[in-house]
Amino acid sequence: MTTSFKSIAVLGSTGSIGASTLEVVAASGGQLQALALAARNSTQQLLEQAQRFRPRWIVATDAEAAQRQDWSALPRETQLLVGPEALLEVVAAPEIELVVAAIVGAAGLQSTWAALEAGKKVALANKETLVMAGPLVMALAARTGAQILPVDSEHSAVFQCLQAGKRAAVKRVILTASGGPFRNFTPEQLARVSVEQSLEHPTWEMGPKVTIDSATMMNKALEIVEARWLFDLAPEQIEVLVHPQSTVHSLVEFIDGSVMAQLGPPDMRLPIQYALHYPERQGAEWPRLDFTRSLRLDFEPADFDRWPALELGYDAARTGGTTGAVLNAANEEAVRSFLAGELDFIEIVPVCRSIVEHHTFESQPTLERLLEADGWARREVTRWVCT
Repeated sequence: MTTSFKSIAVLGSTGSIGASTLEVVAASGGQLQALALAARNSTQQLLEQAQRFRPRWIVATDAEAAQRQDWSALPRETQLLVGPEALLEVVAAPEIELVVAAIVGAAGLQSTWAALEAGKKVALANKETLVMAGPLVMALAARTGAQILPVDSEHSAVFQCLQAGKRAAVKRVILTASGGPFRNFTPEQLARVSVEQSLEHPTWEMGPKVTIDSATMMNKALEIVEARWLFDLAPEQIEVLVHPQSTVHSLVEFIDGSVMAQLGPPDMRLPIQYALHYPERQGAEWPRLDFTRSLRLDFEPADFDRWPALELGYDAARTGGTTGAVLNAANEEAVRSFLAGELDFIEIVPVCRSIVEHHTFESQPTLERLLEADGWARREVTRWVCT
């Protein structure tokens, strides 16, 4: 077991992944040190985290929220920085060894980019970074020597299973999906689901946006794109399997027919801990699978008619270019509109499909062009909702 410690920056520290990351830090016995914490507008929670972990820096990217907050109880050794530019400076600081990219959505792209540009290790929970700009991001990491360690439970599982054989021996990767709360709903029932029903995930505890994505299966669509770039796979090598128990997090089949699976409870602290301590494994007191009791594992093929979002994911993985950025932005805005009561649940995926089909496709966009496509897609969804 290593005795050195890693100094980390947690971007999105007040969100679900960020909070779980800090639990892993607290349980590390000093092997992990939270040197920087960052949040957008949950400033009171950020202050409380600073009081507990006493980082060198905290970053509040929303200037107005930072101005409203009383920071008088901030530890003396902690410096408050404000604004998104401060986030880019902190991730590049030489004192930071590893960056946990846990900002939800497209908002996390630029800070993740800055960390990779600085050659950092990045524990990537922000799948949107690769959905939007996969080829550019992977090329940047290769150029700077940065390392991307997946935090999504499915991609962490694939990453672990791939260590059982050479990459050239991989036949396919199988991403598992719980099916969400509406796995057995009829089309008539889906037409009447509420926001409250959509936020009741049967196995995972996640933030609202990701929980809705799980219900539409858009989360798995985005993970298809992420896996395509992260593991340098052809889209045809990626499959989706419905597994309601959320015990098998993903599988890798090799050319000889052997299938490796990674199992564990549905607890994000497990893949987070694996990424933060990699290549070591660290003991912990998290819940474990109990093999003294009967364990049931069900699997069924994904129904593309029931979950049309999956085809959008494969389309984005095949076409690349601006498609991923447009799909992701359209989905983020559609989910926001649904949570606000402005859009029905069954309209989320059709809205996304329409925006993707009507965008001006570019095969080799720059990062600036991807951000422009992101903004265009958001405006189009707003126009859709308002008409």
